[in-house]
Amino acid sequence: MRSSTHSGPTRLRPIVTGLAAVILGIIAAGTAFLVTWPGDGAMAAGGARAETDRTRDDNPLPAARATAKSLVPDRTLPSSAPVVGGPGVQVTLPHLLAISPKRVPQSTLLKIAKLRHVQKVAVADGGEVRVSGTALRLLAVDPATFRSWTPKNVADHPEVWSALARGELVGDAAAIKRFGMVLGAEYQIDRGPRLRVAASASLGLPGVDGLVSQDLGRRLGFPGGVVVLVHGDPGKVSDKAVARLLGKGAQVVRVGAAAVPPRATATPGRALVGRPTSYLDLYQRSATVCPGLSWTVLAAIGQVESSHGRNNGPSSAGALGPMQFMPATWKAYGVDGDGDGEADIWSPYDAVPSAAKYLCANGAGAGGDKLRKAVWFYNHSWDYVNKVLSLAEAYARTYAS
Repeated sequence: MRSSTHSGPTRLRPIVTGLAAVILGIIAAGTAFLVTWPGDGAMAAGGARAETDRTRDDNPLPAARATAKSLVPDRTLPSSAPVVGGPGVQVTLPHLLAISPKRVPQSTLLKIAKLRHVQKVAVADGGEVRVSGTALRLLAVDPATFRSWTPKNVADHPEVWSALARGELVGDAAAIKRFGMVLGAEYQIDRGPRLRVAASASLGLPGVDGLVSQDLGRRLGFPGGVVVLVHGDPGKVSDKAVARLLGKGAQVVRVGAAAVPPRATATPGRALVGRPTSYLDLYQRSATVCPGLSWTVLAAIGQVESSHGRNNGPSSAGALGPMQFMPATWKAYGVDGDGDGEADIWSPYDAVPSAAKYLCANGAGAGGDKLRKAVWFYNHSWDYVNKVLSLAEAYARTYAS
């Protein structure tokens, strides 16, 4: 990648530019863009999950229908009760970020913790490295403890934390774009080691270009204990009080509400199906959202994507919930299926009718080739289409009245 010759941010040159084999997975809105190598999954295009098939068709052209003798519908799970819930990382986002010119002593941290409206305090290492003269400001963190300080879609994604544990860089999404960095590439730190950019995440931390592990931070010579994160009542924690306790030279900034990814649309659309007591009933009710769509297609997608809610992700590409939506697609198509006022990507009562809405928007209600194309839009693989529709036929036979 050539450096920019015009004014503006410097575009960093990677050591490795031959990344044709790298497939990028995307989580938007709280966002992680993750590198996945062949065999570990591919980018979920449109509405669904990371593909697990080795082959992928990039054009929605007709394909031969595959036989699927080994594909049989799950006889028990469609009758099980849907369960609402995600991976369960308890997020406490920072409301203040403070940088001290020297290590913050434990006694000062305790004083900050006792301030009015403060609920939680954490400390991290931090420093600056340069790549071809361009400064990158990084936090060096313990993945196990820092995870809860990030937006939920980032906290819930295991690949972000695995990358840190491997001694690789997780770049802030804005910094990756600003510097023109390439995911999966290695960059030579000036007078330091090579550093692989393994992932990108919208961290929501002002002035922070990325994360590395605490161990790597020590090897890079970062000063320890100079970054303080403060969680408390939003808008009520006093930045002046924190700055006063940290002393001369400390910088304290508020972390904006933009760092918090929305779980639902502000005014979620509705496709009311209630709260059926079984997945079977849920699929059948949700199919009414799209006239002409058989419930068996939804059941087949539910089996392939999450085994009817037993494996809700996140996938390696960042797809979430029982129907494995990408958050950006969910923002456009997520509905409030049970009437609780929220379109929740983790709730089957919302996710299944949302899948019906997405399929319908792509022509699934017309059946035939349009149905095949709609399923292709759900996951860009004709092998996936053939698998889903073969399962749908098997469901129709199994549950024929």
